[in-house]
Amino acid sequence: MAQLGKTNLLKIARKTDFGLYLTDSEGNEILLPRRYVTHDMHIGDDIEVFVYKDSEDRIVATTETPKAQVGEFALMRVVSVSRVGAFLDWGLQKDLLVPFREQKVTMEVGRSYIVYVFVDYNSDRIVASAKIDKFLDNRPATYKAGDPVEIIVARRTNIGYLVIIDNLHSGIIYHNEIFKEIKIGDRMEAFIKNVREDGKIDVTLADRIDRRILELADKILLYLMNHGRRMAITDKASPEIIKTTFECSKKDFKKAIGHLYKKKLIVLNDNDIIML
Repeated sequence: MAQLGKTNLLKIARKTDFGLYLTDSEGNEILLPRRYVTHDMHIGDDIEVFVYKDSEDRIVATTETPKAQVGEFALMRVVSVSRVGAFLDWGLQKDLLVPFREQKVTMEVGRSYIVYVFVDYNSDRIVASAKIDKFLDNRPATYKAGDPVEIIVARRTNIGYLVIIDNLHSGIIYHNEIFKEIKIGDRMEAFIKNVREDGKIDVTLADRIDRRILELADKILLYLMNHGRRMAITDKASPEIIKTTFECSKKDFKKAIGHLYKKKLIVLNDNDIIML
């Protein structure tokens, strides 16, 4: 059976003036409106489509890709507000409703919010909620240090950024471990740093330290090549200069130049570093 609010693989069953009728594994028919039909679609083909309800509450398919499917989080912008709630641009022709009861603060047109997409089984409609905490950490975390994960940056805190891990758990990236610009709504690969006894999860943007230092060493070599094989930034430079130039901590910078020195790729002087 086709899943509402999800991408489904459906078979093209027949053609009409309104579009194509697709069938799921149980033979249920779902209309793909004519505006989404292309010349390379033929009877009997299996195609991937997103299934949702149109403005008349009919189940339909689309080849458009929403910003989030049911069970996922995303940053979305409010395009209108009505007596039933706020409507978000989620990448489809029909906007996504956030009922007033699912708003953490009163939503305003033009502003963007992190929301969770789900099926409201009372109305059988796809809606969104800005009360994201109730959809997180509802099952034990089984991560190990170093595990790769996908994160969404959810909000800034006084110690770092709250992130959503794999659409399941909340975590923290600390300010002193962020060396590039990140913003609310960013999706990126990250790595589990630690799962604490209280269940809270620390996340890092770098995986194993060896890989991070090797990548930084390559970055330093490239900088040297582009600056006449010499630079005045040494291990005596201020942490601010190092962070601005190489997007890293002074501690990692010292490890990287130490690695390059051991490989006999650079010469370390009191006032500069020279590439051999």
